[in-house]
Amino acid sequence: MLTIMMIGDIVGRPGREILRAKLPAMIKSHKPDMVIANGENAAGGKGITEEVAKEIYDLGVDVITMGNHTWDNRDIFNFIDHTPSLIRPANYPQGTPGQGWTIHEIRPGLRPVAVVNLMGRSFMTAIDCPFQAADALLAEIKGKSPQEKAPLVIVDFHAEATSEKETMGFYLDGRAAAVVGTHTHVQTADERVLPGGTAYITDMGMTGPRDSVLGVKPEIMIQRFLTQMPVRHELAEGTAILSGVLIRIDEVSGAATEILRLKEIR
Repeated sequence: MLTIMMIGDIVGRPGREILRAKLPAMIKSHKPDMVIANGENAAGGKGITEEVAKEIYDLGVDVITMGNHTWDNRDIFNFIDHTPSLIRPANYPQGTPGQGWTIHEIRPGLRPVAVVNLMGRSFMTAIDCPFQAADALLAEIKGKSPQEKAPLVIVDFHAEATSEKETMGFYLDGRAAAVVGTHTHVQTADERVLPGGTAYITDMGMTGPRDSVLGVKPEIMIQRFLTQMPVRHELAEGTAILSGVLIRIDEVSGAATEILRLKEIR
């Protein structure tokens, strides 16, 4: 049985601070074989830098996934091509810097884990079809090894629409060990193992300021919606929350047996 811990969108310094305060103890308690975190908002609330990525890795994270804010900090262009454990949505057009999936070797004798990052298109940037991209990637990943040695596939689906996320979950049911939603920053209560053995949740939530709107000071977002004028986003302060999921997978069959929500407050 493999245990995979996934951490929801890390938002700026508040998110990194609660990650530093809580993740080591969570790893000690849950003993995950692998930790995956979404870091597309980790540097100042938008994008990621090499220094911030190193900070996250040093806390015990094995793979960092991204999303629609992948390119918001220009420093990413300096290191994404030589950092295979940092992946951006695979359905960006061909020729985009970086890669959309990676394989993590847990330890000798165990099946490796392929982490795939995909991005939705409903209410998002019009990029390549995530469903067709998923088909192509699964064929490529699983075609490289005998079935009993084929990597277990974990998908971070960074999307806005609940319907698109649920559709992807059922589309990959039985083909991926887990399809976990990110982007909307609010942890949903629909975690379950789908009929084909795929662990699913619409959104695993945010790691950042709890009393905020997606990590931003509420008064700023109130002003935006009242006036419809552009505003400068500032991260909220105070109580922070760390959200995520814990997934247990039968290493032999490749099917998930359990998915549990995680929530820590500081």
